[in-house]
Formats: sequence, C-alpha cells, structure tokens
Amino acid sequence: MPKILYNPEVLGHKPKSYHVENPERVLTILNSLKSNGFDDIVLIEGKSTINEILEIHSRDYVYSIINLSKSFNYYDGDTYLCDRTLDAALTAFKLAKEAVKLALKDRDLYFALTRPPGHHAGISGRALGAMSNGFCIFNNIAGAARLAKNYMKKVIIIDFDVHHGNGTQEIFWNDNRVIHIDFHQRGIYPGTGDILDIGGEEAKGTKINLPFPAHSTDADYIFAWNEIVEPILNYFSPDTVLVSAGFDAFINDGLASMDLTETFYRFVGAKLSGYSVTAVLEGGYSIGLKYAPPAFLDGYVDAKDVLDNLEDYTVINSNEVKSMVKNVKKIIGEYLDIF
Repeated sequence: MPKILYNPEVLGHKPKSYHVENPERVLTILNSLKSNGFDDIVLIEGKSTINEILEIHSRDYVYSIINLSKSFNYYDGDTYLCDRTLDAALTAFKLAKEAVKLALKDRDLYFALTRPPGHHAGISGRALGAMSNGFCIFNNIAGAARLAKNYMKKVIIIDFDVHHGNGTQEIFWNDNRVIHIDFHQRGIYPGTGDILDIGGEEAKGTKINLPFPAHSTDADYIFAWNEIVEPILNYFSPDTVLVSAGFDAFINDGLASMDLTETFYRFVGAKLSGYSVTAVLEGGYSIGLKYAPPAFLDGYVDAKDVLDNLEDYTVINSNEVKSMVKNVKKIIGEYLDIF
C-alpha cells in the first residue's frame, strides 16, 4: 500500500492574503487520499540542514532565502516568504530525501507531501532565464535525485507537472547520470523546455522535453508515455523512479489549459507499479489536487485492473502531438540507443 510522507511543518509557509500556493493544497490532498482509502500517513520528523541544501543550491541564493524569510517578503512577484518558510522548505527537502531512502529499501510508492514546491528553483534561484521562482524555494526532487545517485547508476526523474521543471533541468544539465523527462504545456511559464534542450556536452540525450499544445488530453499524454517513457524505463530498469508529481495539468485546475482527467494519473500509477516510486509534490492548485492524487495511487495499487480496462489510447487524433513525439524520439535516439 502506498505510503504518504508528511510533516505539518510544511503548512507554516503561508501568504498574507490569498495566493494559489497555500497550505490548503496539502490539506486537500490529505483529505482526498484518506477518503479514498489511502490513509497510511507516515510522519517524518525533523528537517534537512543548510549544508544539505548547499549541495544543490548556491551559497548566495540559500542565504538570500534565509535572510528574506526572517519576516514576510517576496523573493519575486510570484514567490513569497514568511517567518516559517525556511523551516517549511527544509522540512520539505527532508521529506523528499526520506521518500527516496524508503523507496530504495522497499518496493512501494512513497509520496512526499512537500511544499513549498521545488522544480522551478535552479542552482541560484531563477533558472534558465525564467522571470521568477514560480512559488518554489528549494528543489526537493533534486535533493532526492542527488541522494539516489549514491545507489544508482542512472537516476530517472519524470516530471508531469504542467509547467516545465526548469530548475531541475538546470541543476542536472551536465549530469549524464540523471535522465530528466518532462511533460509540460508549451508556451506558458517558465517558457523553457524545448525539444532541442537535451543536456550539456557530456549529457546530451539525458534531458527529454515533451512540450504539449494547450488542451492536450489523456490520449495525448498516454501516447507519449508509451512511445518515450516506457522504453526508457524498460531499458534502464531503475531501482526507484523519481516523480515530480504536479497535478495542475488536470482539466480546469486553473493555471494552465490542459484537459487531463483521472485516466492519465491512474494510467501512470499503473505503469509505475512494477517499480519502487519516489513521488514528490509539485504543483496543483484546485480540482486537480482533489481527484488526481488518489487516481495516481489507485493506479499503482490496482495496476492490472486499470490497464486491462484502459481504452486504446495509442491511437490519437492530434497530429501535432504525434509530430512532437516523433521528433523527440529522433533527437534523443541519436544519444540513447533505445527507440
């Protein structure tokens, strides 16, 4: 049964007035998971140290966060801090690292309820020319991935948040041991994640971007997963798969224009059921938080039933998505002899 890693300290990061990234996000997920029978909540005590954060982020950036979080401030127009932000961010970082430790020990799905989120935070904050940190403070999935590298030859991160994980891509840009596969909506914040962005000189082919047009559907995402993600997972067979689990591509979630439903998240859970999974919360701001997380976990638990009853989503009508996937396979295939 999937385990949900939690520490109420993550609720301490609060805006002064309404902000889409607020403590209710985690409480919504907790309530939804419990009401769907996923009530194995593991309380993780303590938080990461500043030295652990400095393994990922620059000293100047980290100490700017420390100073700004002494009172209520804005790091940028999107990203706020308060007097409890630092503790929340250090707690979130620890949750992600504890999740990967557990996943490497026992095969199951370990879902860390981390906030503030992290995948937009690069080495020095804003990453790859983005205008802001996009609500993120420290890159939690990067901390988990760096730890996983101590035990795995290849670390695979799958990011299905609707926004491109520019911070994660930047941090591991020149690292050929980290394969970063990113599903995102094309043309929205942070404006990065082109299919030609494939990694630095020594890591070409390990950064795989899948930019989807607005209003892409379950069928579009499932098609891309089967064509690109599935062969990579089959080839490398990782000890754990790391997931930047954002749920904001859900239809009408609010900050994007995608049309995913429970079907895709249930499908992903089912497809990952043969692996140990380290899932770290990223985005998701309204309806997606209620319906997508339980679907994701449900798919992992009832994989055979889900896949046996899944419609044939390998045939899609979107020529734009077919073309994008074909081009990605051609580009990446020059470096990874998989496709």
